[in-house]
Amino acid sequence: MASILSICLLFITVCTADGFYNFVVNRCLFNSTELNDIEFIRSYYYNKLEMVRFDSSEGEYVGYTEFGVKQAAYWNKDKADVGAMRAQKETVCLNHVGNAYQAALTKSVEPTVRLHSTTPPAGHHPAMLVCSVYDFYPKEIRVSWTRDGHKVTSDVTSTNEMEDGDWFYQAHSHLEYTPRSGEKISCVVEHASLKQPLVVDWDPSMPESEKNQIAIGASGLILGLILSLAGFIYYKRKARGRILVPTN
Repeated sequence: MASILSICLLFITVCTADGFYNFVVNRCLFNSTELNDIEFIRSYYYNKLEMVRFDSSEGEYVGYTEFGVKQAAYWNKDKADVGAMRAQKETVCLNHVGNAYQAALTKSVEPTVRLHSTTPPAGHHPAMLVCSVYDFYPKEIRVSWTRDGHKVTSDVTSTNEMEDGDWFYQAHSHLEYTPRSGEKISCVVEHASLKQPLVVDWDPSMPESEKNQIAIGASGLILGLILSLAGFIYYKRKARGRILVPTN
C-alpha cells in the first residue's frame, strides 16, 4: 500500500469570551497527483472534539456528535453548498498537491544498519547472520552479502521493505553459513540516500556491551561468595567461643 501524504491547507481558531474554541481544518490526502487519488476533508471541531466532517469520498457532511448529526443533515439540504464542497478537491487540493508530492519524493534519509548473529533454523548451516536496515526513505533499497570480497548468491533470504507508519521503512536480510577461520563477511546496502554502497563488516568478537554485562555478573558472583565465606567463618568462630553449662 502506498504511503498517504497529507497537507493541511487551513487552520482557523475562534476563541469566545467564555473560553470555548471552535476551529476548522482543511486537509488534502493523496497518493499521487491524479485527481482520483486525492481526498479533501473539512473538519469542524468544538473544544478539540470533531463534530462534523465533509469528506469528498462520501460526497456529503457526516456528523460525529448528537449536535453534529443534526448540523450535517441541515447542511446536506443545501445542494449548492454540497456541490461547492465537492469541487474543493479540484479547486483547492489539486493546486497544492503537485508541489507537496514532488517535495516529499525528493527527500531521502540514510538507513541505519545493524548486523548481528542469531540461531539458525534447522538447516544445512550452523550459523546465521541478520542484516537489519532501519529508518530509510524512499522505499527502494538493495541489501546483499559479500564473503571474502565475493558476492553471496545462495542461502540468503530477505524480507520486503516494511512500512514503519512514520514515512520510514525497514528491511532484513538473513545469511546462513558455515564459519571459516579468518574469513570476512559483509552486509552491503545500496540506497538513493547513499553516494556509494554502505558496507558493514561482521565482527565475530563479543560486543563490548556483552563483555561488560559478563564482567558485572562475574563481579557480583565473586562478591556474593566472599560475603558467604565471611559469614561462615564468623559463625564458626562464634560457635567455638560458646561455653556449655550443664544443668541438673
